Amino acid sequence: MIGTPRVHHRSCDSTNARGRELAAGGAPHGTLVTADEQADGRGRQGRSWTAPARTALLMSLVLRDLGPARELLPLVAAVAVCEACEEAAPPVRCRIKWPNDVWIDGRKVAGILIEGRPAEGWTVLGIGLNVSTGAGDFPPELSATATSLRLAGDGSQIATEAMLRSVLDRLYERLDQPPAEVLTRWRERDALHGLVVRWNGGDGVAAGIDDSGALLVDAEGGCLRLDAGEVHLRTAGAPATQEAPGAPQRL
Repeated sequence: MIGTPRVHHRSCDSTNARGRELAAGGAPHGTLVTADEQADGRGRQGRSWTAPARTALLMSLVLRDLGPARELLPLVAAVAVCEACEEAAPPVRCRIKWPNDVWIDGRKVAGILIEGRPAEGWTVLGIGLNVSTGAGDFPPELSATATSLRLAGDGSQIATEAMLRSVLDRLYERLDQPPAEVLTRWRERDALHGLVVRWNGGDGVAAGIDDSGALLVDAEGGCLRLDAGEVHLRTAGAPATQEAPGAPQRL
């Protein structure tokens, strides 16, 4: 099982930072760190993750000896979060922006950050999910791009602890499934397929993912495979800019 033992903080710098400390100290597989609020929560590409106290699910899991499943962990986690959100707020339908941002109606409701030391056999999976965050709780720069289950659903309050249990249940199921099943579920929620995206000074049309989870892009000169960094939707008239590390591979 995952989710025990559990360490809960009223406030901490980052659940992932606390998770890394526990993992390095020998914490067992499934150890869970949660917090009511974070002072230094982080997302991918070094971005900050902020939320008013007790309005978001802030959690990190210590995972050990995942074997081949580690390669698809970003996809596994995104699918599990989508399923948990849809169970908690039935009107919503989640999509995934490669590799693991969870969107509802084009707005981000959850982010996932994975860190670890494969040589030592451990990984920390961090999830930030806006549960009851209100429209006025987001900073101005995020007001047009972020949402919560409360805002995207019918306005009903959803208990953060209930969301935690649902996310853990879905993760437990998905971590044990064959890669083909995870890939199928992820592809069903692909938010970028068929859209123009940009990365590293280039752009092209997103064409799904391969069996390793890498993003496929139809670009000038052929199909490219992106297995690192980040892509962004290309808006009309906007120039392509350098946004992500990692070099594309031409297929």
